[in-house]
Amino acid sequence: MTNVPATPLGEKRTVRIQWAPSAAPRIRKELVEDLVARQVPSLVIDEAEIVVSELVANAIRHAKPLSDGAIRVHWKVKNNVVEVEVSDGGGPTAPRPAPPAMWAPGGRGLRIVRSLAHEWGVIDEPHGRTVWASLGGPSRRRSH
Repeated sequence: MTNVPATPLGEKRTVRIQWAPSAAPRIRKELVEDLVARQVPSLVIDEAEIVVSELVANAIRHAKPLSDGAIRVHWKVKNNVVEVEVSDGGGPTAPRPAPPAMWAPGGRGLRIVRSLAHEWGVIDEPHGRTVWASLGGPSRRRSH
């Protein structure tokens, strides 16, 4: 996937992956393997897998890549709480859950994130945007 050295359990993980449609399944696999190795409860792993897939897919669909052509996915685990972040080069609109629409072909991603995450939020940065979510419990930051 990427040339990221293995980190000891308990440490943060950061992966830069090429901005492409194949990014979501690739990062999902790496995240799940890492969380299983850390013995995170399976329900939290399942939620993190869905959330990271949605956030990465949204970054690919609605934003541009970072200046190096990648997106950054960062996660950390503390007391079985998983915080995941996806950073991209930003897009034309602020990420927010779309209103429910029964027959719409898309637009459910952030509603799914909102329903699974204990908290989630958006951080606008000078050269992009980060969307984060906390699973399995509260974050140390405040959500929007």
